[in-house]
Amino acid sequence: MRSLMRKSEIQRKTKETQIKLKLNIDGSGKTRINTGIGILDHLLELFTFHGLFDLDISAKGDLRVDLHHTNEDVGMVLGEAFKKALGDKKGIKRFGSASVPMENVEAKVVVDISGRGYFQPLSDPGTREDKGYSFDHANHFLETFAKKMGMNLNIHLYSLNPDLHTNLEPIFKALGLALDLATQIDPRRKGVPSTKGVID
Repeated sequence: MRSLMRKSEIQRKTKETQIKLKLNIDGSGKTRINTGIGILDHLLELFTFHGLFDLDISAKGDLRVDLHHTNEDVGMVLGEAFKKALGDKKGIKRFGSASVPMENVEAKVVVDISGRGYFQPLSDPGTREDKGYSFDHANHFLETFAKKMGMNLNIHLYSLNPDLHTNLEPIFKALGLALDLATQIDPRRKGVPSTKGVID
């Protein structure tokens, strides 16, 4: 049985971005997301829906310059929100994995909420940009999210498709599924799921 109090609110304001985010880990997949980057909104909606989180994001950024700052800062705030909502991490399963196919693409995501943020950027399978958003943007978002959350995030992508959306959609679906598993409460676990007794 999950805790009913694993919620967080984060606000971040810089000269480049203004972001407000609300997260409920024990939600039902409800979203209200407006980052100003259409494909990122879509990917986060997929992540949230399949992870059964509730996520409310409002972001304003210097998109007239480029997508980089908004993309990075949304990943940063999302990572901070998960870390805050998980608190001392007592009782969580900690590990999760999921595989999702889409056409001739398969994404496998493995996560460990270890307190040590890690992500190895994926090799671009030759995708084309989508309204300015690129595979590199997705890599940077995932890296920032993982490091701020303190999550070891491993993604294996098998792709024979040059379409950006077709590559990223199964990644974000699988990430939602894997993170849902990792954040679930195991009733047999009485403390923090680490032999050290703490996860930073």
